[in-house]
Amino acid sequence: MLKIGKYEINHPIIQGGMGVGISWDQLAGSVSKEGGLGVISAVGTGYYDNLHYAKKVKQHRPVNEENFYSREGLFKIVENARKICGDAPLATNILYAQNDYGRVVKDACEAGIDIIITGAGLPVDMPKYAADFPDVALVPIVSSARALKLIARKWKRYGKLPDAVIVEGPLSGGHQGFSYEDCFKEEYQLENLIPQVIEEAKNWNDVPVIAAGGIWDKNDIDKFLEMGCAGVQMATRFIGTKECDASGAFKDVLLSADEKDIELLKSPVGLPARGVRTNLINLVDKHEGPKVTCISNCVAPCKRGEEAKAVGYCIADRLGDAYLGKKETGLFFTGSNGYRLKEIISVKELMEKLVNGESS
Repeated sequence: MLKIGKYEINHPIIQGGMGVGISWDQLAGSVSKEGGLGVISAVGTGYYDNLHYAKKVKQHRPVNEENFYSREGLFKIVENARKICGDAPLATNILYAQNDYGRVVKDACEAGIDIIITGAGLPVDMPKYAADFPDVALVPIVSSARALKLIARKWKRYGKLPDAVIVEGPLSGGHQGFSYEDCFKEEYQLENLIPQVIEEAKNWNDVPVIAAGGIWDKNDIDKFLEMGCAGVQMATRFIGTKECDASGAFKDVLLSADEKDIELLKSPVGLPARGVRTNLINLVDKHEGPKVTCISNCVAPCKRGEEAKAVGYCIADRLGDAYLGKKETGLFFTGSNGYRLKEIISVKELMEKLVNGESS
C-alpha cells in the first residue's frame, strides 16, 4: 500500500500523467478503480470532448491559456473519472512550466482532486495555490536530491512539506529534467539518483519517495521497492490499454515503433523530450514542418512561440494533432520502453500483471 497525505492507494503504482488527452477520465478513472493511482493530465483540457469546453477556438485549437487549460474541461474530466472510480484517490498532473499554473492548481482543488503532482520545473510556491484545500496532497517531481532540498526549504515558509516526492530518471517519456548529454551519463540514471533522494528525504519527515522513468514490469517495481521507494510511477505502459484516452492512431504509432525510432527530441520548452520519430520530426529536420502560429500560448519557456519557431514546431498544436489521431503532423511522446508495447489490454489485466507478474 502507498500512502500519500491522507490517501491510501492499494497498490504502490501511480499512472503517470500524459497530455494532451492521453490520460484523462477513462484511463485515470480505471487505474484508480483497480487500486492504483490514476492521474489526469491537466494539459490541453480545452480539447476535451471535441473542444466543447474551449470558449474560443481558432483553426481547431483552443485560443490562449484560459482555453487550452480549460477549467470547465478539467471539471468535466474529473466528474467523469469519478463515475468510474468513485471515492478512490484520484490525482492530476499540472506542469509548473505552463501558463496559468496557479489558476489551474486552484481549479483542480475545486474540482475535487485528491492529489496534485507537478513537474517541468521547480514548484517552489506550489503550496500557495492550494492553501485553502489542506486535504489536497501535493507531490513535486524532482531529478535530484538537491531539488528536493530546495523545494522542501521553500515550502516550509508555507508551513507545508511535500506529501511525497517523485524522482524521474532520464528514460521517461516527454520532457526530461536533464540536458541532452546528461541523459546518457551513469550518474543521472534513476538507480543512482534514488539513494541520494531517499537520504535527503530523511531530513524532511521521511517523505515517501516514488521512482519514475523506464519502469516497465513487476521486476522493475520490486527492484525499486527493495531500494527503499514507497512506490513507482509509470506512464508509457498504460498507453497500451483499451481505456487509455489516446486515439487509436496514437496507439498504432507506438505499437509499430522499433527501439531505434524512439529518440530524444528538441522541444520549445528548452529541454529534450523523448518521443517517436515520425513524419513530423522528419519534416522539422528539413525545416519543412507545419507553420508555427502560437494559438494556445501553452508554456512560459516558449515565449509566445519564439522558441517553437526556433525548434521548428509548436508543441501544443502537435500534441493536439496526436490526440486527434493525425499521424502526419502529430507529436507522439513515449518512454524509452515504448517499443515494447505489442498489444492492447484492459487496465484490469495490466494491473494484474504489474502486481502479480506477467504470467497472470
